[in-house]
Amino acid sequence: MPLFEYKAVAPSGETVQGTMEAASLDMVVLKLQEAGNVPLHARESGSGGFGLSALRMGRRGMNAREVGEFTQQLSTLLVAGLPLDRSLQVMQELSENERVKRTVTEIRDKVREGGSLSDALEEQHGAFNRLFVNMVRAGEVGGTLDVTLTRLTDYLERSRELKDSIVSALIYPILLLVLAAGSLILLLVYVIPQFTPIFEELGGDLPFITKLVLGAGSILQNFWWAIVLVTTLVVVQFRRMLADPEKRFAWDGRVLSMRWVGDLVGKIEIARLSRTLGTLLTNGVPLLGALSIARNVLSNTVLRKDVSDAAREVKTGGGLAHNLAKGGRFPRLALQMMSVGEETGQLDTMLMKVSDTYDLEVRNTIDRLLSVFTPVITLFLAVLIGTIVLSVLVAILSINDLVG
Repeated sequence: MPLFEYKAVAPSGETVQGTMEAASLDMVVLKLQEAGNVPLHARESGSGGFGLSALRMGRRGMNAREVGEFTQQLSTLLVAGLPLDRSLQVMQELSENERVKRTVTEIRDKVREGGSLSDALEEQHGAFNRLFVNMVRAGEVGGTLDVTLTRLTDYLERSRELKDSIVSALIYPILLLVLAAGSLILLLVYVIPQFTPIFEELGGDLPFITKLVLGAGSILQNFWWAIVLVTTLVVVQFRRMLADPEKRFAWDGRVLSMRWVGDLVGKIEIARLSRTLGTLLTNGVPLLGALSIARNVLSNTVLRKDVSDAAREVKTGGGLAHNLAKGGRFPRLALQMMSVGEETGQLDTMLMKVSDTYDLEVRNTIDRLLSVFTPVITLFLAVLIGTIVLSVLVAILSINDLVG
């Protein structure tokens, strides 16, 4: 049986750690819970990271994954019945990274001085965003901080899963493009030029396709720095354009109008908005306040403006679904589900269902796009490489004809 290392909180509130033989990580967690302990960390002995969670700090604060792990740990301790300051003390003791220890210590000290957890989190230089802080504040006001943190853990986990699924789906086509581009550059810069002295020595007029390929190779060899410079300037100019609010708004509008890309972006945004808004409403945040917070999770400024416009109308007594529909950009199915939620008084529940629906839609859409994109790219690159090889063969055959 494999040996596992673990850390847990005993019923007395003390931190315990040790090793245990078990068939799997789940069995370790189960045995710890049966003994009345609250498992915090568990990993197979000799492995590189903790299977449950490990609180780490990046160079400039916590990233999304680390915030999720922080939330999971704190939620676990509070649900187990430990007071907030004791929970933070346990987390501070478990922190191996000095920056993490310092951050948790600052939060703990603020709480011990009589401040609220939400205020302490808000002072951590943007490590915890407005959504996070406001949900914690709502949980404190309602006396359900442990439940709120549990919901936040689920929210952060599902958000990360959607992002990870998109990234994972794009790894193969990006890798394919990089490898293919590298192969083309290798052929044009190092392989094809080897034939140039041979062609020059034999003389004769080369076929147009051969001249074209040799010219492309010569440009890459002699003017690669210009290509890099132009590419860099284009990227910098594009970033500057997106920094201008008006130009960014126009670009985001064009993105939404693209046939396939716009549909995918819209689904990703509605999934993100619905999940955030539903989580806020579930935790007791009023609709107007929830809209003010949730619109900031949208990266597309056009959709963000639609939500802002809808929020103004909701303030005067209008319905959310009806006012979101005025922009004509949100999916009809999502709007219908929201409308049903408003009619039945279960908008928060229906928003979570909208999120689940469009999470699945995003994955399915990406799979469909990749099922078309990958073969097209493969065929295109095969044609390019075939053309390069053919240009050499045609040149050799034409020279042989001239010599003969």
